[in-house]
Amino acid sequence: MKRMFTKITGSLLLSALLLAGFNSTAQTTTTPAPANTFANADVKSDKKPDATVTTEAKSVKKDDPADTSWKPQRRLWGYTFGDFYYDAHSPALTSTQGKENNYYQTPGNRNAFQFRRIYLGYDYDITKKFKAEVLLSSEPTANTGVVGTSTVQNGDNLADNKMGFFIKNFNLRARDVWNGTDFVIGEMSTPGFALNEPGTNAPTSLSEATWSYRSIERTITDFHKNNSYDVGASLQGTFDPKTKNFGYVVMVGNNSTSSLLSAANANTGFYKMVYGDIWGKFFNQHLYIDIYADYLKTAGNSGPAVTPTIGPQSHNMWKGFVSYTTSVITLGVEAYTQKLANGVTNKTTGSGEDATVNAISFWVRGSIVKSKLGYFARYDSYNPDTKLNAADPYAVNTNYGSYDPTVKEKFYTFGLDFTPAKNIHFMPNVWLVDYNDNLASTTTGYFGPDHTLVYRMTFFYTFGK
Repeated sequence: MKRMFTKITGSLLLSALLLAGFNSTAQTTTTPAPANTFANADVKSDKKPDATVTTEAKSVKKDDPADTSWKPQRRLWGYTFGDFYYDAHSPALTSTQGKENNYYQTPGNRNAFQFRRIYLGYDYDITKKFKAEVLLSSEPTANTGVVGTSTVQNGDNLADNKMGFFIKNFNLRARDVWNGTDFVIGEMSTPGFALNEPGTNAPTSLSEATWSYRSIERTITDFHKNNSYDVGASLQGTFDPKTKNFGYVVMVGNNSTSSLLSAANANTGFYKMVYGDIWGKFFNQHLYIDIYADYLKTAGNSGPAVTPTIGPQSHNMWKGFVSYTTSVITLGVEAYTQKLANGVTNKTTGSGEDATVNAISFWVRGSIVKSKLGYFARYDSYNPDTKLNAADPYAVNTNYGSYDPTVKEKFYTFGLDFTPAKNIHFMPNVWLVDYNDNLASTTTGYFGPDHTLVYRMTFFYTFGK
């Protein structure tokens, strides 16, 4: 029923967006902003519509004679990326290694053309003060199993084996509730890594936008399932509205992303997730520093969502991101630590234990031939539980993503970025994850070292921005 509802809702919204887009073309003329040379993240244009005066714009000026510059934005936009991929090697289908990646339980030697993301969005300025945003997304996995009947994580593969759209963003922004700060309510990007709203008081240089190759792979926090979007309310501001070199985000959300979970659900029905971020640009905006934290309580000793045999549960993350950008090269480092309170149960002792996750990502991207050919490379190291006792088997208590405390990972990717025209990219690349078990070879549940190796020709294109 949920998938049918999603499919019907997605189809209706898609039709409405297309009609609105054609209608808005007759009302307002907009000109897409120039694309960053190698920007593959969720980048949105901050360029104002062109000088064409519309009927709607004239009425605004008549109401407010002092404002002769603002023209309402009506923008239908989208992008997509995918690959022709060859899965040279994957762990056996009986293995639990690599639950969080796109190729989990994809048979080795499989090759296919695949969309990994399709976006269709619409931005609408209701007035100069208020802006609405809607975004539909389809993000299928290479695992062709049906979500809900298999172990596919976050894949939009419907019961009829078709790709389905879901609502990823649907929010209202009030600009400058005080100078330099916007208020946003609805379903929106969190400040974890993905928030990127040029032309507003929101940040534009979080890790995803600066890495710029979401089309190749998610950032390390996204890869391991930190929320990229949620339903809630947010303040997104700058401390220096004229230059916008320093800013912050505070958000409270359901921790449900786009899911319509039961009000009785222990992890979303009683507690709220708090997100916070502070960022700054230094040395003429070449150096960028971002500090992020979040916290969510999921169960207590008393009251709602009690888990007396396990104890209080929560998870919180601290993350730092630093990048340095020049005209020819950008370097980035992103690292986080995360505590999952009573996130696992030691099966030997029968008691709940805290799990501590540590992860770090290094990457570089740059230009070989200006605006035509670039390169990128990245390395991640991930340890899901630094306190795990290798001699003991464990059960997972948290429902945080597809968390597995036993599998350490090292991720590698590198490739080229050929841009024959603005907003069009072809990117041959290698994608590799090595797995090593945290458990001793004599412990129940142990899997030997293994890896997933995929060769890909990735394509990415954008329209309407």
